[in-house]
Amino acid sequence: MTPIVKQVGANRIVRGVKIPNPWGVPTLPEDENMRITTRILTEALTLLQTDVSEPTIVSPRI
Repeated sequence: MTPIVKQVGANRIVRGVKIPNPWGVPTLPEDENMRITTRILTEALTLLQTDVSEPTIVSPRI
């Protein structure tokens, strides 16, 4: 999905897990899924606080 997001002009992109469930993996135990969700959200908030001059892509370590 990253190429599509770039085409529409997004300048901050945080990669998720998968297209159907970008914020986590519902088949994992709840605590593990929450860890993944928290990591993605933390990366997104950090990226929002970062000055960017061109499209910036972040891939959280999951």
